[in-house]
Amino acid sequence: MLLLFARSVAGVVEILLMIALGYLLTNLGWFNESASKLIARLVTQVALPAYMAYTIISKFTFKRLINTLPDLRFPVVSMMILFGVSIIVAKVLHIKKSHKGLFESMFFNSNTVFVGLPVNVALFGAAKSLPYVLVYYMANTTIFWTLGVYLIQRDGQGDYHFSLGQTLKKVFSPPLLGFMVGVVLVLLKIQLPKFIMADLNYIGGLTVPLSMIFIGIAIANVDLRDLTINRGSLGILFGRFILAPALMSLLVLPTGMPVMMKQVFIIQSAMPVMTNAPVVSKLYGADSSFAAVMVTESTLLSLLVIPILMLLLNASH
Repeated sequence: MLLLFARSVAGVVEILLMIALGYLLTNLGWFNESASKLIARLVTQVALPAYMAYTIISKFTFKRLINTLPDLRFPVVSMMILFGVSIIVAKVLHIKKSHKGLFESMFFNSNTVFVGLPVNVALFGAAKSLPYVLVYYMANTTIFWTLGVYLIQRDGQGDYHFSLGQTLKKVFSPPLLGFMVGVVLVLLKIQLPKFIMADLNYIGGLTVPLSMIFIGIAIANVDLRDLTINRGSLGILFGRFILAPALMSLLVLPTGMPVMMKQVFIIQSAMPVMTNAPVVSKLYGADSSFAAVMVTESTLLSLLVIPILMLLLNASH
C-alpha cells in the first residue's frame, strides 16, 4: 500500500517540478501575460493537435477504436448528471444570480488538457493512458464549448446572442480536429509516412511540459490574498473532487471495461476547473476574477487530491 502511494506521489512530483519551473521563471521575469498567451496557443493550436493525431494513429487499431468510441457515453452521462446536481447545489448554497451559470459550468467541467493529460501520462504512462484520455477529452471539450459556455454567457452583463458558427468553431477546435483526423486515418487504415509521424511525435512532445509551465505561470500571477474560501468555492471544490469522481466510479467500476480506462476516466473527472473558464467569463462580461480564483484554488488542491485518489483506485483493484 505504501509503495502504491509512493508511486502516486512520485507521479505528482514530476508534475510539480514542471509547474515550479514555470512559477520560478515567471518570478524571475522570464514570462509575462503575453508569454502565457503564446504558450497557451502553442499547446492548444500546435502541440496538442499533433499529440492527438500521433497518439490515435500510433496507439489505436481499427478494432480497438471501434470498441473504444462507444465509451464516450460514460463521461457524457457523468457530466449531464453533475449539471443537474449543480443546479440543486447552487440553490442550496444560495449562489447569487450573477455567479449561477459560472458556478454550474465549473462544477461539471474538468481541466482535461493542461492538468489531466500530464497527470495521466505521469501516473500511467503515455502508451497505456492516452487513448482513454483522448476519449474523455472529446466529450469534455464538446460539452464545455456548448452547454458550459452558454451558462457562462448567461451570467454576462451584455446581451447574449447564440452563434452557431462561433460555437462550432470552438467545439471543433484544433485539438479535437487533430483527434478526428487521427480517427479518420485509422478507420480508413491509412498509414502516414514515417517522417510525418516523427514530426507529429516531436511537436506533440511539447504538450506536457508546456502545459505544466503554463499552470506555473498562472499560479505566479495570482495574488494569494484573492484565494478565499466561501460557499461558492466550497461548492465547486466539492463537485470537482468528491462528487465527480464518486459518480464516475459508480458508473464505470461495475462495467467490464479495461481497468486502465476506468482509472483514467475517474482521474479525469476529478481534475480542476478548466483554464478556459476565466477567458470565456471575461469575454462575455461574467465574473472572470471568480473563475480565475477557482482555477488556481482547484489546481493547487488537485496536487493533494490526486495521490489520495490514486491510492483509493489501486486499493479497489
